[in-house]
Amino acid sequence: MSRTTADDAATKGCESTRAATGRAGEALAQRYLEARGLRILERNYRVARGRSRLGGEIDLIALEPDGTLVFVEVRVRRGAMGGGAAASVSPAKQARLAYAARTYLSRLSRLPPCRFDVIAMDGDRVRWLQAAFDES
Repeated sequence: MSRTTADDAATKGCESTRAATGRAGEALAQRYLEARGLRILERNYRVARGRSRLGGEIDLIALEPDGTLVFVEVRVRRGAMGGGAAASVSPAKQARLAYAARTYLSRLSRLPPCRFDVIAMDGDRVRWLQAAFDES
C-alpha cells in the first residue's frame, strides 16, 4: 500500500503549477502570433519514438501569410536569470522539436518553406525570436 507524502504532494503541486503556467504561456503566444497575422494550425503536436526514446512536442504550428510554416517553442520564465527563457531551449530540445517537425512535414503532399521560432516570456517581457535555430 502506498502513501502520498508531503514531498510527493508538493512535487505534484509544482508540476501542476508548471503545467498551468505552460498552458497559459502557450495561449498568450497563440494570441500574440494571431495578432501578427499568423494562423495557428496545431497546438501541442506530439510524436512518440518508442518506449525507450523520447519523441517530441511542438507547442504551436503556425502559418505565415506568405505560406511559411512556423514551428514554435514557447518558453516561460519568471525572470531572465540563468539566461532567461530563450536560453532554456537546449540542443536536446531542439533535436526533439526537429524530429517532431520532420514527422509533421512527412504528412504533407508538398513541403512549404519553414522555420523554428521561439516565443520567450521572461516575467512580463515577450520576445518573438524568428528563425531561432536550424534543424541541424
